[in-house]
Amino acid sequence: MSIIASKSAGGVIQLAKYDGLSGYVIAPSPDNPRLTRSVRGVDQNGAVSEISVVEERPLTIFLNSQEIVTAMTIGDYPEYLALGFLKNQGMLLPTDVVTRVDYDEDLETVVVRTEVETSHEEKLKKKNRTSGCAVGTVFGDMMEGLEGVTLPKAELRTSWLYALAHQVNRTPSLYLEAGAIHGTVLCRQDRPLVYMEDVGRHNAVDKIAGWMLSEGAQAEDKILYTTGRLTSEMVIKTAMMGIPVLASRSGFTAWGVEIAREIGLTLIGRMRGQRFVCLSGEERLVRDMDPADAPVEDKKHRRKGGEL
Repeated sequence: MSIIASKSAGGVIQLAKYDGLSGYVIAPSPDNPRLTRSVRGVDQNGAVSEISVVEERPLTIFLNSQEIVTAMTIGDYPEYLALGFLKNQGMLLPTDVVTRVDYDEDLETVVVRTEVETSHEEKLKKKNRTSGCAVGTVFGDMMEGLEGVTLPKAELRTSWLYALAHQVNRTPSLYLEAGAIHGTVLCRQDRPLVYMEDVGRHNAVDKIAGWMLSEGAQAEDKILYTTGRLTSEMVIKTAMMGIPVLASRSGFTAWGVEIAREIGLTLIGRMRGQRFVCLSGEERLVRDMDPADAPVEDKKHRRKGGEL
């Protein structure tokens, strides 16, 4: 896959943003006023209070002239979301050349343009995608995309897992600011690199896939860390991206585990403090750290699903 040009309504898309304090290439933006709003309500005692709530906006994705999907999203990194969605759904192949990615903020649309028309423009009619990321209408295409997928035999040190969980949980985020949101982090060894958030965990994964596509980032030495459930679709998207390890503080679905075992993906869940469970791909694990020596989070940094 090559991208000749990529532009947004405000100019050339920014491909990287470095935060010297955390070491992230892209970090969450909890202070971005466009992503949350203040809403007044009353508490259980009848007292008036104001809380931050996450914004939710429609984003319509076009592949050339064909409208593909409308996704509900917080609205950041729309170009990455569009590219990643199309790639993870198997609509952009390695042989496709993307010539432009145009984002119109007023129309809330992203148009991904390729040199040659793809087969999906005739095959796929408009689909609506909810905050829960219900995209079963194209799930069959994703399953077909797994045929022939071979994941690299990378090692996974347990010390990396503990370090990543510690760093990710302590990173300022929209989740900690307003809740009602999922996060996905692209990591290399014990370093988190790109941290994306969205109302749907699949949106966050697609943003990372779009960033990797734009940057030409390799996948074989990466770990994908997510705050959401390890479902079949999360497993498939990770494999489609070529990443050999998927980890989460949350739990599993049976089909997610089954697919992970079939394709040789290392699947790690229930990462809670010093504990985790590996249900697939254990051969990659290198136990180089005593769990008793892993850092323990204080309660203010713990997240839902991590206190059990």
